[in-house]
Amino acid sequence: MFGDSMNEKYMIEALKEAKKSYKKGDVPVGAVIVKNNKIIARAHNLKECKQIATKHAEIIAIEKACKKLKTWHLDDCVLYVTLEPCLMCSGAILQSRIKTLVYATASEKFGFVESIDQVLNNKKNNHNVMVKKGVCESESQLLLKNFFKNKRS
Repeated sequence: MFGDSMNEKYMIEALKEAKKSYKKGDVPVGAVIVKNNKIIARAHNLKECKQIATKHAEIIAIEKACKKLKTWHLDDCVLYVTLEPCLMCSGAILQSRIKTLVYATASEKFGFVESIDQVLNNKKNNHNVMVKKGVCESESQLLLKNFFKNKRS
């Protein structure tokens, strides 16, 4: 996994993606996938915009990375996402064999990474996902807070 300054660099890119969702009226979540210190995929939530339940930033970014690398094995990749992934996205992370997940802030309502930590790091499945949370946490929380505040007013 990268050092804190590299994690922040890539999370800032994920936050830029999240702001695109915000502007479109979608929950502001952004994701980037990095391999060999290079961003190979970037995405933002499009669920409301497209009216398709699976259009989460993580899923879209994983699809783009698989297409670019011509494989579903994202073994040497790091996923940066601004909000803790849900159950569906956590499953996609496991299925794509992503090695490292870095997320900005927890999702009390839908976050699932904390719940499946034992699954993510289960020695029986031969696939460990390193998880780092809290990178650019306050920036992500502020974006989400402002989004939902504006939605309710």
